[in-house]
Amino acid sequence: MGKIDLKLRKPVSPGEFWDIIAITAADKKQELAYRQQLSEKLKRNELPLGVQYHVFVDPAGAKIGNGGSTLCALQSLEKLYGDKWKSFTILLIHSGGYSQRLPNASALGKIFTALPLGNPIYQMLELKLAMYIDFPPHMNPGILVTCADDIELYSIGESEFIRFDKPGFTALAHPSSLTVGTTHGVFVLDSPNCLKHKALEYRCCYRFLHKPSIEKMHQFNAVCKPGDFSQQDFDGGDTAYLHLDSEFVYTDSLFYMDYKSAQKLLAFYEQIGTLTCEVDAYGDFLQALGPDATIEYTRDTSNVTKEESELVDVRQKIFHLLKGTPLNVVILNNSKFYHIGTTEEYLFHFTSDSSLKSELGLESIAFSITPDIPEGSAERTCVIQSILDSSFSVAPGSVIEYSRLEPDVSVGENCIVSNSYIVTKAVLPAYSFLSSLSLRINGHLKYSTMTFGVQDNLKKKVKTLLDIKSLQFFGVCFLSCLHTWNLKVTEELFSGNKACFSLWTARIFPICSSLSDSVTMSLKMLNAVQNNSSFNLSSFQRLSIEEMLVYKDVEDMIAHREKIFLEVSINKEHFN
Repeated sequence: MGKIDLKLRKPVSPGEFWDIIAITAADKKQELAYRQQLSEKLKRNELPLGVQYHVFVDPAGAKIGNGGSTLCALQSLEKLYGDKWKSFTILLIHSGGYSQRLPNASALGKIFTALPLGNPIYQMLELKLAMYIDFPPHMNPGILVTCADDIELYSIGESEFIRFDKPGFTALAHPSSLTVGTTHGVFVLDSPNCLKHKALEYRCCYRFLHKPSIEKMHQFNAVCKPGDFSQQDFDGGDTAYLHLDSEFVYTDSLFYMDYKSAQKLLAFYEQIGTLTCEVDAYGDFLQALGPDATIEYTRDTSNVTKEESELVDVRQKIFHLLKGTPLNVVILNNSKFYHIGTTEEYLFHFTSDSSLKSELGLESIAFSITPDIPEGSAERTCVIQSILDSSFSVAPGSVIEYSRLEPDVSVGENCIVSNSYIVTKAVLPAYSFLSSLSLRINGHLKYSTMTFGVQDNLKKKVKTLLDIKSLQFFGVCFLSCLHTWNLKVTEELFSGNKACFSLWTARIFPICSSLSDSVTMSLKMLNAVQNNSSFNLSSFQRLSIEEMLVYKDVEDMIAHREKIFLEVSINKEHFN
């Protein structure tokens, strides 16, 4: 991270860094939250100066996917800069989801997820800028497209650089097991120029397969046989641990497109007008590329979460638009790709994954005031910008961020505690999730705390109220939980679209006047379910997680973090 530190307090020179850094947002509320956080970071000199930072919001209406967000971003660039952006290097970070699988990132965004590192604490945005710091000087004008919740680490020769200077698209590729390939994009490549694999190779891709079956990988000759694979000691990660005698494939992460290709896509978007289906920047753009690409994939909707009638038509138009465009691949044989988009991935990588911790220098206790945690627990605990009382205890495998925990608080294993303030004696059961939000309702500051089990599926939807029994809250039948809380099963219990029901839209979290009260109420909810005792929620005003995000007060959440930051800073000055 050292290189980026050097750029923080002075403007960067032209060609030295990105001209534009753009983040996508799903709606106006998320756009505002991102703008507020960028503004705060720039005020505190936490980001490079002399760069244009933008947040581009998706249009209201139907979800359009990260491909649709890319098209919208291109249109926004054209409106802001005219044809000037044809000379720019642009980093486009997709962060427009609601993070339903990692809800402590839902309010402020995945790209602002805190890392256990630095003073002040680094977030994913700074990590992205650090990882890609050598890219812009070796890149032709164009756009690098990446996601907010992944980390790409690689090792190449000291005199080598990754170049994005070929026409069309260029993608990074990582050696991965065939099983990993079924959940990623897989490249079908030309033959290598030499038998011995190098750390950095440039190859052409004949065809891109999106989340293919293992059978399909073999069918299209995407599978590489074991051979003289000179991979260094670089194992770990989600995609790079390979036994040297295993078959493997090359999987995707980020990609670049040159200005000419971006212009093609922009012209297409302006021609169709409004997009009403989810377009995938990887599956729908990259599958159209390479000399062996065929139109069959456009009719395959097996990997689509919601099938719209327009989707096949839009895919086919994109295929004909991009057909013949080259897909160049930068192979990084000593590389790793980490995904931190779910509660389980987040807990594993921040507490148990010694590989990631050693490579990034992640700390068990990062910029916090804590008691002495037993040595065995400390190694597998993660505390980020928090203040923990001396009588506090925490079991291994848990992450605590931006929180203040008073005496006699005990946190079980594999828990996530975020943005919370616990003042009373409390025992948080293993596998608990607790995350508080500041709210602005009718001009008044309020608070609500979401809680559930880290393994609960907040995205699971049922179509009728009778089917609610198939939802699980902390591993318990949700219908049983509603009885425990004395809540009646009606459509009014759920926010949003009444065509389906989920934990995400269940109005079960009390609105309170103080942060500590909201945490206390949610802990009582959780304990009632755990102990099979009753806790009456019927008299409280309540919100769903979906509604919390509508009412969130970003300024107050940032102020809460700032108070902890100042107290930790003063404490550290006092003891230094």
